[in-house]
Amino acid sequence: MRLPTWGQVLAIVVIAASGLWIAQTESGPAKSALALSIPVIFLLWAFWRLALVLLSERRPQPVPPPAQWPRYTVVAALYDEQEVIPQLIERLSRIDYPQDRLEGFLALEAHDNDTFRAAMAVERPAWLQILIVPPGRPQTKPRALNHALARATGDLICVYDAEDDPDPLQLREAAARFASDRNARLACLQAPLRIRRRHAAHDASPFFDRQFAIEYAALFEVVIPAMARLGFPFPLGGTSNHFRVDVLRQMGGWDPWNVTEDADLGFRLWRHGYRLGAIERPTYEAPPGGIEHWLPQRCRWLKGYLQTFGVHSRDPFGLGVRGGIALITTLGASLIAAAAHGPSLAWVIVALVTAADARITPAMPLAAVSALILGAASAWLSGAIGARRAGVPYGIRDMLASPAYWALLSLAFVHAAWRLITEPFTWDKTAHHPDPVEAAEAATTASDDLDAGRRAA
Repeated sequence: MRLPTWGQVLAIVVIAASGLWIAQTESGPAKSALALSIPVIFLLWAFWRLALVLLSERRPQPVPPPAQWPRYTVVAALYDEQEVIPQLIERLSRIDYPQDRLEGFLALEAHDNDTFRAAMAVERPAWLQILIVPPGRPQTKPRALNHALARATGDLICVYDAEDDPDPLQLREAAARFASDRNARLACLQAPLRIRRRHAAHDASPFFDRQFAIEYAALFEVVIPAMARLGFPFPLGGTSNHFRVDVLRQMGGWDPWNVTEDADLGFRLWRHGYRLGAIERPTYEAPPGGIEHWLPQRCRWLKGYLQTFGVHSRDPFGLGVRGGIALITTLGASLIAAAAHGPSLAWVIVALVTAADARITPAMPLAAVSALILGAASAWLSGAIGARRAGVPYGIRDMLASPAYWALLSLAFVHAAWRLITEPFTWDKTAHHPDPVEAAEAATTASDDLDAGRRAA
């Protein structure tokens, strides 16, 4: 574990000391400047999000298929996924790509016997193999991916998660986009992730499911396409990333110690002079579920964002101007927003309740109120547009419920900051469960086939 640089330590000390000094000062230019600067920062971020909404409207033009399809490697790193591995294998079997140009690895931990037995019990396409990851530390998804990368024979490689349902034509779109890149500086393409819950109603967590789906829609249908169009780097999603194998090996693969290795890799590719892009064919995923599943997952994400921001702020000049802006407006803004949402909502509620009780007009600074209103409006707008593109339901109830969801991010942030200090490399795994609707459909199909066979006999 690397310690912060002297520059990072100095920046933290200066910011903390300035904040304490200004907080203790009753009045004066410094305190006024601080009171004004914070809302201004949030206003600028809101305008940035509005600009991304406009920029995301223009989609990339379709490109013709290459003269020869490149060899493709598909990897899914799995641990304790015996429940969903039959479903995953069935979904990967639908991939529409030349079979003789395709290889795949189900990367399993050596001691994960249950997942291994479940994988062996399912018929797999000839191109999909089981790959055993030898024991070692850290036991994380990126370490397993690096083990698969070392054995990949493809020109391109993509990563899927256990619960994924990728569009069958996604690999063809990505391969065509890579082939159209004449200077070979395009290193990674991110497919949009869309949340789709087909579980029975009594298994669902409507509040978290809907808010999570809207959050994903805003990110993958608005923010990432706009950042790609601007030629800015962005934190990758943990799945449905498509890479050039030679570039990925040159980068040393994924950082096995970072719990959001995807976010780190997006900026690391940019730092070495490569570009990132976005494609149209989506991957469908299930939401994590209730707060007992959502909170550990979000804690891991925010802890990884803190790790990644710390790593890349060690040498911010190496990212350049656009890279620095991207780092601040994605990871930095996400961390600040997660920390501020809860206290901001509490401040508004206390001010309104106190004013109502005293029968007076609430004393709220115009700049702060403007920042809150415009910030919420930009989030609602990007969520609404992203939801429309992703086919996700979004209504007035979802909009009114969103501040409560945002406030819960502060709980996750506090937990993440503490875990970064006490357990920086611990991986909080999200539990996955098979889709009951798909399982029922598969069982019905199997039953029909069996009845047909009996009648034929």
